[in-house]
Amino acid sequence: MSHGHLIYLIGASGVGKDSLLGYLRSRRQLLRHLLIPQRYITRPASSGGEQHTELSTQAFRDRLQAGGFAMHWQSHGYHYGIGIEIDQFLTQGYPVVVNGSRHYLETARSLYSNLCPVLVTAPHHQLRQRLLKRGRESPQAIEQRLQRAESLNDQLSNQWLIRLSNEGPLEQAGQRLLEIIRNPSGLNPRRRGSAAATR
Repeated sequence: MSHGHLIYLIGASGVGKDSLLGYLRSRRQLLRHLLIPQRYITRPASSGGEQHTELSTQAFRDRLQAGGFAMHWQSHGYHYGIGIEIDQFLTQGYPVVVNGSRHYLETARSLYSNLCPVLVTAPHHQLRQRLLKRGRESPQAIEQRLQRAESLNDQLSNQWLIRLSNEGPLEQAGQRLLEIIRNPSGLNPRRRGSAAATR
């Protein structure tokens, strides 16, 4: 059986991952059985940003201990998890798109051989404007975040991944992401003929 590809979306805060996922959800009829799971996060659902399932720290640990997460990590003081339901979709040959973490990329690649990492990028001046508009952090904290993002993107530059620029109209980047989902193996010769996804 041919396993589905796991499209692993990564990028700094402000590059527009949530907007791209919203674009995909609004056009889900174009892709058969596409799964875009909400993340489980120990952050209040009222904090704004992405739509996610809020869990207390204890509830997160309980779910983790029960084997309810396919992937999980910590970032900025919060726990993040992707539900185990993605494995059923992948086993059935359907594509799955997740909002991932750059720090967790190597672990994710070790878990899923059919993983296709997509690094979403945007110019620093756009990131700064978007983060300031979001209003969650001080200007100093935003500058520190931008510096960390640049450093981590440089570290990722030698790894196999697809870069997706989101500096123009959302429609443009969204259409490019749809192309990636439809044909992830054909975008890089190293991925052609890859083995079935494993867990």
